[in-house]
Amino acid sequence: MKIFPLTLIPANTRIDFMRMRHVWVALFVLLSIASVAVVGLKGFNFALDFTGGTAVNVRFEQAVSVDDVRERLETAGIANAQVQTFGSGTDLLIRVRGEEDQTNVDGNAELAASVLSAASTPENPGRILSTESIGSQVSGDLRKNAIYAAIFVLVGFLLYISVRFEWKFAVVASLTTLFDVMVVAALFSLTGREFDLTVLAGLLSVMGFSINDTIVVFDRVRENFRVLRADPLEVFNRSINQTLSRTIITSLVFFLSVLALFLYGGGSLEGLALTQMLGALVGTLSSIFIACPLLTYGALKVTKQDLLPKARDEEALARRP
Repeated sequence: MKIFPLTLIPANTRIDFMRMRHVWVALFVLLSIASVAVVGLKGFNFALDFTGGTAVNVRFEQAVSVDDVRERLETAGIANAQVQTFGSGTDLLIRVRGEEDQTNVDGNAELAASVLSAASTPENPGRILSTESIGSQVSGDLRKNAIYAAIFVLVGFLLYISVRFEWKFAVVASLTTLFDVMVVAALFSLTGREFDLTVLAGLLSVMGFSINDTIVVFDRVRENFRVLRADPLEVFNRSINQTLSRTIITSLVFFLSVLALFLYGGGSLEGLALTQMLGALVGTLSSIFIACPLLTYGALKVTKQDLLPKARDEEALARRP
């Protein structure tokens, strides 16, 4: 692609991606195990969407320091309070988790008043603009629905790719997609960033982005297996190189658009944008370095014979009147 005299991606690249396929697959296995271990051992810093509790939007007369407010809340005995700027420097969003056995939101008005009292000072008093509460029963339903949504998306991908390509492609595409999602989720777990519904939406979009990138490569693999008289490693190399420009440019445009959302979308969209940026990076790398190498191992090994029957069926259907 050329922008004036500048060429972003050279045409007809000849990079030997498959030469290091054992290294890429080994890294894939190690990172997958590490990601599962991090999520399993450390867990997530769930937001009120998943834990239940109260969010209080407080406006102060003057600009206020987030760290100072957090310290005053801890001194007042309000533990695990999450404080962030909301809008201007005089507005803060203070989130306090509810009790484990809290099944409704009754009594949270008293908690909101306690938060306001602890956060305010005589020199800089605040007032409550709004409160938002959610009970643990509702948050439990959200957790279950989130799991159902992820399973639904993954099963849908499996069925679609199995019909369009071949079951080996479906399994590999699902593995690489799960890998992308687990790596991004593990980064959130490791850093302790808040995991809310926007992050969940970002992870689901990462699944779609990853599958789309992988399908583009697999589609070229299928075409090259049918027309090239070359060994599978050469077919995979040519397919990756032929789609490399499209993959990188698409990912770059997506990353830049989400970066703008991260920089200017405000705190409420920060988790969504960060998830999508990480997903774009990991998904691009996995579609280039991992997807095709996995198709050279064991039961997942793809040969020309795997695709020829489908090619003949498609040609027969095309000849029908």
